[in-house]
Amino acid sequence: MARVAKDIAKRAQKLRETTERHQELYHTYDKPEISDEAYDALVRELERLESQYPSLSSLDSPTKQVGGRVLEKFEKVAHLVPQWSFNDAFDEDDIRAFDERVKRVLKNSPEYITELKIDGLKIVLTYESGVLKTAATRGDGRVGEDVTNNVRTIESIPSLLKKPVSIIVEGEVWMSRSIFKQLNQERKKGGEELFANPRNIAAGSLRQLDPSVTSSRKLNSFIYDIASLTDTIWPPTQEEELELLRRLGFKVNTHFKRFENIDGVIKYWKLWEKRKEHEDYLLDGIVVKVNAKKFQDILGYTGKAPRFGIAFKFQAEQVTTVVKDITLQIGRTGVLTPVAILEPVLVAGSTVSRATLHNEDEIRRKDIRIGDTVVIQKAGDVIPEVVRVLEEMRTGKEKSFKFPTHFPLCGGDGQIERLPGQVAYRCVAQDSFEQQRRKLEHFASRRVFDIDGLGPKIINQLMDAGIISNFDDIFTIKRGDLETLERFGEKSVSNLLAAIEKARSVTLERFIASLSIPQVGEETARDLARYFQTAEKLAQADTAELEKLEGVGPIVARSVIGWFTNKENKKLFARLLKQIRIHPVEHRVEHRVLDKDLPLLGKSFVLTGTLVKMSREDAKEKIRTLGGEVRESVSKNTDYVVAGTDPGEKFSKAQELGVAILNEEEFYGMLG
Repeated sequence: MARVAKDIAKRAQKLRETTERHQELYHTYDKPEISDEAYDALVRELERLESQYPSLSSLDSPTKQVGGRVLEKFEKVAHLVPQWSFNDAFDEDDIRAFDERVKRVLKNSPEYITELKIDGLKIVLTYESGVLKTAATRGDGRVGEDVTNNVRTIESIPSLLKKPVSIIVEGEVWMSRSIFKQLNQERKKGGEELFANPRNIAAGSLRQLDPSVTSSRKLNSFIYDIASLTDTIWPPTQEEELELLRRLGFKVNTHFKRFENIDGVIKYWKLWEKRKEHEDYLLDGIVVKVNAKKFQDILGYTGKAPRFGIAFKFQAEQVTTVVKDITLQIGRTGVLTPVAILEPVLVAGSTVSRATLHNEDEIRRKDIRIGDTVVIQKAGDVIPEVVRVLEEMRTGKEKSFKFPTHFPLCGGDGQIERLPGQVAYRCVAQDSFEQQRRKLEHFASRRVFDIDGLGPKIINQLMDAGIISNFDDIFTIKRGDLETLERFGEKSVSNLLAAIEKARSVTLERFIASLSIPQVGEETARDLARYFQTAEKLAQADTAELEKLEGVGPIVARSVIGWFTNKENKKLFARLLKQIRIHPVEHRVEHRVLDKDLPLLGKSFVLTGTLVKMSREDAKEKIRTLGGEVRESVSKNTDYVVAGTDPGEKFSKAQELGVAILNEEEFYGMLG
């Protein structure tokens, strides 16, 4: 019996060594020697032996990278090293400006290392003495989700390193185009809804509660950076850092290249913009870093990004499609936005069927008609927009769009009106089902009460069932209200109720923003919270007190007073305060405000129009990171108004008051 057990142990050891070798050949070097089917057979045999003889199993076995226990929820992980995100460059001027900033600080011309920017999900891996301990998503940069069990199913991520070092590394988890295509083919045969793109499904797969689902998705990885390292000397360059990662057993993308100047970087960027479609993974640009670690240390970091590196994005993807119709969309304050209904088309990795037209003036300026063939673009997470009309494609059957006088979803008799002095229209009635639905969506959204699981579809369902009609109704939902509804099993009911309970605790600025007071967005809500300190004091404020606040002014003051003097709003306000707990406003000076070198310190900005190269939220974050303040309204104390395409009333106000107006390129120049 002992001899048989010894033979079995040797067989298991041989299987481990063989599968590990073929894992490395396939995932690290992309040089497989056996078929996938043969490799799978080896793993299945090893699984069988370890199941029959548990003493043969070990944490670093290849079988531990497949399957695992089902988690009830993901725990949060505090990152030992803060996670940064790169600033972006979008064209040659941007990257040359980056080069000039680097040379100005270093007083010489450094070497650069270029790497492909994989469109996947960032992962942070922590190893102790060579053994994988935790894997976490980036999260908010400080705290991520613990996805260790799921990451163990990714064969290209080793559970045991080739050297017993303690190290924290960063990389990208991604799904190949071929696996994505195969999954969608299988879903199509089964009559299931198709996945949108590889990046989204990779992110969703990594967050599965059942690791066997993650395993079935056959995710892959590239590791590209060391965040922390002990037990060995830190490599003196980024190029040598990548080589160390490869020697430790990580899969490293082989298409990195070193250049002596920025001209070589630009050529590399142009080359890969043409080549990107030939790889089996999605690319959205290249990453450019100063190669020498000593120079990286000198350059350091801003509030959220390294000064020694930048993401050099590929040009925004543009495609053509047909405008099938133009309709209106009601916002939470009743403002109507025209939207183009498009022939569905794939752009920037996603299939889109709608594009914003902003306002009536833009439709006239671009002469967009129903039936037109148009060029649309989608840069990053920005909502698709119509760039131009291909007039040469017109047949004569196209129809011009005119704003109607009535819109059925507005409520009441459906009447709409143009806002005085603005290019916007709004519903006259302010109590329509559609508008209330938008308000509830905003109330539950991530940037306000952040109620996980209470998205647009569920809100619709709850409103249709008569379970909720106003904000406070959300906090009175009981288990019995949900159990009879479609798509609500025992677990989903528990999850939603837990999320609602968690959301009862909220900051004052988020609470103010949640009320959908016209003219009061996130920035104004922040200003009001800092000044009034409590919701009750804000509710009792008079016009004079509101108008003296920077960033408020007469229009916003009237709007706030009007909201709180409304009889129904007063009742709603009182009911809400019984359901929630508002955090005290903290007086704290952020670290970045103490940095006297921040270029925007003490400067205030107002944004208007559409920014092409970044989202409005990203622009606000960059301003704050560099020490500036963002306001929602223009006053004589405003330092700059940033005007994107189709600026609105704020642009005219800035001209009237003589406030400095920046175009998009001038704004990016100030960001440095």
